[in-house]
Amino acid sequence: MLGLVSNMALTSDIPVLDAARALQPEFAERAQEMEDVRRLPADLAQKMADAGIFRMITPSIYGGLESSPREIVDVVEAVAEANASAGWCAMIAATTAMNAAYMAPEFAREVYADPMTITGGVFAPMGKAVVDGDDYIVSGRWQWGSGSANCTWLCGGCMVFEDGELRTLPSGRPDARMMVFPAGDAELIDTWHVMGLKGTGSGDIAVDNIRVPKGRSVSLVVDKPNIDGALYKFPAFGLLALGVAATALGNARGTLAAFADLAAAKKNQGSAKTLSERVNIQAEMAKMTAAFRSARAYLHDEIDQTWDVAQSSDEIPVERRAALRMACTHMVRTGADIARNCYDLGGGAALFQSSDLQRRFRDAHAMTQHIVTAPGTWELTGRLLFGLPTDAGMV
Repeated sequence: MLGLVSNMALTSDIPVLDAARALQPEFAERAQEMEDVRRLPADLAQKMADAGIFRMITPSIYGGLESSPREIVDVVEAVAEANASAGWCAMIAATTAMNAAYMAPEFAREVYADPMTITGGVFAPMGKAVVDGDDYIVSGRWQWGSGSANCTWLCGGCMVFEDGELRTLPSGRPDARMMVFPAGDAELIDTWHVMGLKGTGSGDIAVDNIRVPKGRSVSLVVDKPNIDGALYKFPAFGLLALGVAATALGNARGTLAAFADLAAAKKNQGSAKTLSERVNIQAEMAKMTAAFRSARAYLHDEIDQTWDVAQSSDEIPVERRAALRMACTHMVRTGADIARNCYDLGGGAALFQSSDLQRRFRDAHAMTQHIVTAPGTWELTGRLLFGLPTDAGMV
């Protein structure tokens, strides 16, 4: 395909990217296995940890790679090109490690000193944390705990209560913090019976009256990083959105490859031509490839502009953060459009489990449901474009 869709033969000067590409055949071969067991297999998670895929955002002072945003996107893209569920688990574990830059150093070392540490969790404040001296007493149940079965540490967002009252911020918003705790303190509840991203194991996480030191809690809204690197000036929610977009990017690349394979072999009933020899299919392939390349270039441009600001300034303006979020949302929506079109063009053959297109279609549309790239992102960023008063704390 003239290099349109495959990364597999490429090498780079980035060891973690080369390691991710080396694992692509296994990611692809085990896609159905992951769907069947509805999680990332433990041995595959260990291979990813050993490759450094989960340590891209971990600060170098704790043994992490502290990669640039473009490197992070390229690695997640490479994993998701072969298997979107594996790509999703890669981005969740990598982005959750951002907590290390915000935690008190002694606790960050406790969690992240082991290079094989895998972390995961849920930002949404579905739990309750009650102040008790230097600790919080934490209870809660969180949905969407992707990759939790392989984690050594988990985190869950909580509303903070003190002296029987909900604690609020100066803005009037509730004070919400993520509590980081050993995975052994949590119960994993098998609720992950879904249409797409089936191999992510994104079931529920629950804890009941566990004790979490204050230094092992994080607010990505009000806390400032303890690490000075440019990566931690990058907007925290922008990094999460980048992870989702990178997974969509890789899945879209893999979708085009799967459709190219199908089109080269399939002949419609009564036709002597393969799909790839039909002029309408040729035109659609060209348009989809152009849409893919455009969305990818747009995403890369906004990443680069934001990274330039992060490397040269103490703070990234809200307009720049919003621009990054728009590019991420656009990539996710474009990836879903490509997956839908390839599925349609594949005809009845795309319906079977033997076709990669049906899984790609389901995974792409599961990604559109994530809050950081959901349709509401357009409304949030649109308000900022019009210069209207906007609570931009999560941009």
